[in-house]
Amino acid sequence: MNLHFSLMQGWAPIAIQIVTVALLVFAMGWRTRRWRLVWLPISALVGVSVPLVTNWNIATNGLAGDPAPPGLWAWLALTGLAGAVAVLGWRSADWRRRAASALAVPMALLCSALMLNLWVGYFPTVQTAWGQLTGGPLPGQTDSATVAKMLAANTVPAKGTVLPVTISADASGFAHRGEWVYLPPAYFASDPPPTLPTVMMIGGQFNTAADWLRAGNAVATIDEYAAKHNGNAPVFVFVDSVGSFNNDTGCVNGARGNAADHLTEDVVPYLVDHFGVSDDPANWAVVGWSTGGTCAVNLTVKYPELFSTFVDIDGDIAPNTGTKAQTIERLFGGDTAAYAEWDPATLINEHGRYRTIAGWFAVSAAPGSSTAPIPGSALPEPPDNVSATTPVEAARALCGLGDAYGIDCAVVPQTGKHDWPFAARVLGASLPWLAAQIDTPDVPEVLLPGTSTPPDGVSIAADGGTRITSIPRPTGVR
Repeated sequence: MNLHFSLMQGWAPIAIQIVTVALLVFAMGWRTRRWRLVWLPISALVGVSVPLVTNWNIATNGLAGDPAPPGLWAWLALTGLAGAVAVLGWRSADWRRRAASALAVPMALLCSALMLNLWVGYFPTVQTAWGQLTGGPLPGQTDSATVAKMLAANTVPAKGTVLPVTISADASGFAHRGEWVYLPPAYFASDPPPTLPTVMMIGGQFNTAADWLRAGNAVATIDEYAAKHNGNAPVFVFVDSVGSFNNDTGCVNGARGNAADHLTEDVVPYLVDHFGVSDDPANWAVVGWSTGGTCAVNLTVKYPELFSTFVDIDGDIAPNTGTKAQTIERLFGGDTAAYAEWDPATLINEHGRYRTIAGWFAVSAAPGSSTAPIPGSALPEPPDNVSATTPVEAARALCGLGDAYGIDCAVVPQTGKHDWPFAARVLGASLPWLAAQIDTPDVPEVLLPGTSTPPDGVSIAADGGTRITSIPRPTGVR
């Protein structure tokens, strides 16, 4: 069965909404005068209350940095209306309206879920949703025994492989879920395998370690890159930075667990020991979307002895679980000093000049707006409400500060909105630069977007990027 049709556009979402509206209208009916004057208005009030309460909860808990689509609020209201009609109108309804009422409630919930998905892009297709809900295999998934056989055969496959890994939490004590590793085709060229660079991949606030692989289309993106470079690409590790679906840790050590220790003291040594990847920080990068983007910056500037490169996709200016006061309370138990230890601006200022750090700040831009690289800016006064700082403002401020401290960075707008399809496109756009930056074997060097006219020895690539052909990298960037 073909399940690859879109859940974000096209006929399927529209058809589901039309059917649901028809069911709800029939379930309400005209009925009696008392129904029309008393119970139907009460049902409408119940419906209106649902999006109001939901919006309050989102704002209070800092669950989103961009506004929800109007369709989500409309369908939340209709879901509340459908539930009230089913309960309050049950006694006065005949069996047909009762059946319609009972069916309208889950259908309205489904429409609300479709609108939520339109907002975050978690399930681009029915296939993605089905695979996530049923725990189906990931693209390119295999197992350790198969990997061992492939290494022994020394046959370079056409595509990379994905395998589940169970990484001990002995160092961190962080209760995490299963994680995943992508091995590029070049990994199988020899036994033992070549010493390759590594990219750590971190998802958004509500996530599983497999989200980049399903919703972020990471395997297809990396395979496509590897195919253009004779199988060469970094190793990728898809980590669990939260421990449970709704436990946003901000990748810090705090009240919600020692997430940073897990990523730095559990994951990094495991990859070095079990897959033979490089332990040189020049060969390690962090990529993250949304709160994962904040993590990418934070981990790199806090642990330059482990990481040298980051891609921050629509991240915040600092760890964010609401207002600044709420974030300090929720992540650090009210300890302001502990918060400062994980604030990127504070970390950069206290570290002093960096010599080996580079970063790509990707920010979503509305269709028709400029996608030219944006210069950094001076860091503003820290906002009381971290959520009020947009990703563009955060990127400009952090890149401006970073540039003053030796971090080679660029703020790169790209058409899209704050959702998984945007994150997937940014991974594809930034991967040539990222792979070159961490010394992936046999790939051409690529400069950050917005770099000035290249000097002798640097050429303009077909995609508009710049490639170094015969000169060393800029001073201070590895």
